[in-house]
Amino acid sequence: MKINLKNGIDKLIFGMTQKDVTAVYGTPDRNYKDEDENVIFVYNSHKMRLTFYKDEAFRMGYIVASSPDLELFGNKVIGKNIKDVKKELASKSITKFTQEEFDTFENYFNEENWLLFQTEFEEVVKLEVGAIINDKDEFDWKFGKK
Repeated sequence: MKINLKNGIDKLIFGMTQKDVTAVYGTPDRNYKDEDENVIFVYNSHKMRLTFYKDEAFRMGYIVASSPDLELFGNKVIGKNIKDVKKELASKSITKFTQEEFDTFENYFNEENWLLFQTEFEEVVKLEVGAIINDKDEFDWKFGKK
């Protein structure tokens, strides 16, 4: 499954509605609301959690994924050492990361691409990608754009 920075993952494009997503991936394994009343879809087979924002007409704006099939610029990322992933990203001019640590986990966040890698023991275990906020402080929805 290809990670398309600023756009989504695989056939999932930021700005899709719940109906658009179920047309592509079928009914989710779980469907619930978080504390902010956003709708969350969980697809076990794809190892993905999708967030549809209540304040944005329930458009999909965030994906958390941990499938070993995820690829970024043709390279697998889950299970790889974060140093190797960052080296590969540097060749694409993605070099700025803020780092947070908790317990045995570390997060590496690149705001420009709204991309977060979560690692444990220096190995990528999960990644998160989100829709980009534009200069007008609004989501830059990609779905439906030509």
